[in-house]
Amino acid sequence: MQPRHLAGGGDLRHVTEFLRASGWKDKSTKGGRIVFDSPDRAVRVGYDPFTQPGGWTISGKPTAQQHAWHATFGRQVPVEIVAGFTDALTQPRSAHAPNVWASLQQQSWTTERDGQFTATSPDGDAFVQFYSDGAGQAHWFAGASTEHGRSWDATFTPTTPMHLIQAFATALADPRPVMRPRGHVPPSHRIRTTSVSVLPSELGAWQQARITAAHAATWARNSWATARPRLTPASPYSTAGSTRRR
Repeated sequence: MQPRHLAGGGDLRHVTEFLRASGWKDKSTKGGRIVFDSPDRAVRVGYDPFTQPGGWTISGKPTAQQHAWHATFGRQVPVEIVAGFTDALTQPRSAHAPNVWASLQQQSWTTERDGQFTATSPDGDAFVQFYSDGAGQAHWFAGASTEHGRSWDATFTPTTPMHLIQAFATALADPRPVMRPRGHVPPSHRIRTTSVSVLPSELGAWQQARITAAHAATWARNSWATARPRLTPASPYSTAGSTRRR
């Protein structure tokens, strides 16, 4: 179905199983909230289906290089878009400066500036918005709507790392369709659907490929960290080319 920003929430395992395969700790309670902690316990991803408005909450603790931050995604934010953000949490940060607008503009989103900067999807149903307040803090919002009103909202605190917002925007602008089971398509005339026959084994293989990729990336990072040479401090009693005598 297309566009993906109107596809509805989807299968939460698309997010959670990737985190699990990436070494995140499952702290969820049976029948309760979903909670995953990063291996260093610096970031927590949670999903609450019981309270209003509910949905996803992702929080980062303060570190020497980063202030505490917070991002929220409503329950109807498609899991493929949430995963753009959460997958980026498991990957090394790029050395290139983040550019939130680049992927949107590449997919023909229109941009305008009127006291704030807004990018709007080609169908006019989704947006990403930025403005700077009087204190110079950057505020980011996103959302999508149908003929029935607002479908979902996403918010980011000013301290949210920019590369994560870029990853979210990239997933939001992705033109590829997403899959939903029959009967799980939101009611909207703005959604385009195509019926396809998918065997359970095929669906399982696609899901496993994503999990396998996460396992491989985690193994590679851990192997590299283990294999790095560690410098042993020189003895204070010796110098290069000399021998200590008693």
